[in-house]
This record gives sequence, C-alpha cells and structure tokens, in this order.
Amino acid sequence: MPVSPTTTRGRLWLLAGYGAALLLLLAAPLYLSDFRLNLLAKCLAFAIAALGLDLLWGYTGILSLGHGVFFGLGGYAMAMHLKLEASGGKLPDFMGWTGVAKLPWFWEPFRSFAFAAAMGIVLPALLALFLGFFTFRNRIRGVYFTILTQALVIIVFTLFVGQQKYTGGTNGLTGFATLFGEPLKSPGMKTALYFATVAGLLAAFLLCRYLVKSRLGKVLRAIRDGENRVRFLGFDPSLYQMAAFAVSAALAGLAGMFFVLHVGIISPSAMAIVPSVEMVLWVAIGGRGTLIGAVVGAVVLNEAKSGLSESFPDMWTFFLGGLFIVATVFLPGGLVGLVRQLAGPFGRRNPSHEQLGESSGEQQPVAPREHSG
Repeated sequence: MPVSPTTTRGRLWLLAGYGAALLLLLAAPLYLSDFRLNLLAKCLAFAIAALGLDLLWGYTGILSLGHGVFFGLGGYAMAMHLKLEASGGKLPDFMGWTGVAKLPWFWEPFRSFAFAAAMGIVLPALLALFLGFFTFRNRIRGVYFTILTQALVIIVFTLFVGQQKYTGGTNGLTGFATLFGEPLKSPGMKTALYFATVAGLLAAFLLCRYLVKSRLGKVLRAIRDGENRVRFLGFDPSLYQMAAFAVSAALAGLAGMFFVLHVGIISPSAMAIVPSVEMVLWVAIGGRGTLIGAVVGAVVLNEAKSGLSESFPDMWTFFLGGLFIVATVFLPGGLVGLVRQLAGPFGRRNPSHEQLGESSGEQQPVAPREHSG
C-alpha cells in the first residue's frame, strides 16, 4: 500500500521531535543545576511508570488504581540493598530500635545489587500475574477490577505500615549513603544516575512501542474494543491481559527503583491510593493510548507541581486541580491530542484511524483471524 507524502512528512517530523527531545535530555546536565537535574530525573522515573500504565489502560482498556503498589515494591527492593550497604553489612538501625537481633532471612539476598534490581522488576510482575490470574480468568473487568486494585493498595499499605521491624513502618527506609561504594550525593554519581534513568526510560519506551506495533499489540487493542469478539475468534483474552498487566507492573517497579536512587527515601505513602490516582492523571492528561503522551504527562505535570508549589505555596493545589479539570473537559485527547490538532496537516490522521488509543501512523486494529491453539 503506497504511503502518502503527508504521512511520510508527518513521520519525519515525529522522528525529528523524538530526536530533539532525546538530545535535550542528554544535554540536560550542561544547562541544569544539580537540583533541577535531580528533579528532572525523578520526573523521568515517573514517566517509566506512566508508560506501563498506558500500555495497560490506553491499549488494553484495563484501568488500574493500584500501580502505586508495584512502584513501591520496586522502590523497597532497591532501598533494602542501599540500607544494607549504608549499614556496612550490619543490622539496619531501625531494626535495632524495634528489638530485632538478627537480620531476617529475606533481607540477606538484598546485599547483592543484581538481586535487588532483579527483584524490583520480578516481584511486581509476579504479583500482577497472581492478581491477574484470579481476576481475568474469572472475567472480572471494568469497575470491579479497579476496585480490586484499590483493595490491593489498602492491604499492602497496611502490611508495610504494620511490619515496622522489617519495613521501617510509616517512616519507611532512608539514610542511604553510597552505591557501589560511591557517595550518592556526589555530582558524578548524580549525573550517572540521571543518564541511567534516561536509558531506562528509552528502553521502556522502545519496549512498549515494539509491543503495541506487534501482533500482541493488535490483539490488546482488539480486546479493548471488543473482548467478546476476540474470545469468539478462539483467543483467550485473559492470557493477553495478564501479560500486559505483568509488563505494566514490571515497568512501575523499575520506576520505583530509580525514584529511590534519586530521592533517597521510600515509605508506604508511595503505595497509597493518591500516588496511584496521580499516575492515571499523568496518562489521561498527556494523552491516553499514545505512549509519548504518557511521558509528556508525567514530566509536565510533575514539573508543574514543583514549579507551582515554589511560586504559590498556599494555592498551588488549586492551580493544579484547575489544570486537571481543564484538560479532562476540554482536551479529551490530552496534550498530545492538542498538539496534533495545532499541527494541522502534519498531525492529521486518516479518518479510519480516528479511534482512541491509536498513535500516529498506526494501522487500525483488526480482530485476529488465526486460533490460539
């Protein structure tokens, strides 16, 4: 099928935009202060979590209000390693205060950075698979699934607060000093962690883009638009939903690990309902079902949150709330949708592609024909 000049031109502009954004991120240490660079790194970590949620919600049609749990699990996995390194291999200080005499067995493997990094991704994915197996296999979807994810938040939050001698309770884990023996607060380490976060975001974006462009992505969109139709064609939607949920949770865990490295603390508050709702807002305001919209929403909203809180310490929440309302009511396609409208012919899509969740240049999702067996 021939590609029109307008489509080719639009793709070139899109690639140019991606390249310019990547160059700006790579050059950020040259024009940002250490504080601003650390703030940007934290926003990029949030963007990784937003990408995972967009894959689940924007492309699969499953709304989760419990992604803060997966984000927190990844954060705790990295924090446990950093805490053991800071204590010199001895018992962490908060355990001594609560009467623990010996390091718990499940803390021991976290002396290894590789193990901690792996668990920060694997544990959220396994929890998502476990929850998804019992929900998707029983065809629990829509608002009922959303309520279950909120129940998961309450359970895990209560568990981590109650087990103070193992998790630090409401104070969480903090007091990290080094990583690989190098001070976390040194300029060189901060810059290295920033570039690691950029690489993690780029890898997450490329992974999600590959998935949504692949056969799996077509099936996910078909499930979103007509789950029963996909089931009648011989596919098992629950398997694809579980896969999307697991990948989404793994990315949230990766984001949590980067967050801890930049912020230096993790507590059960990161697993509460409010952070999970904020993740949904990042995706919705940025542009649900566009991937780049999730990144833009996470970065813009968190930068705006920081800027407004500095300039208007008493009223910044009202400004932020107003931004949410305006974007929800007047920008159903999010910020990315607004840019496409303003771009004119360069952002115009084929009418047959005007469907929520379709990114520029993608084909219309079609119901798969072959059988899963």
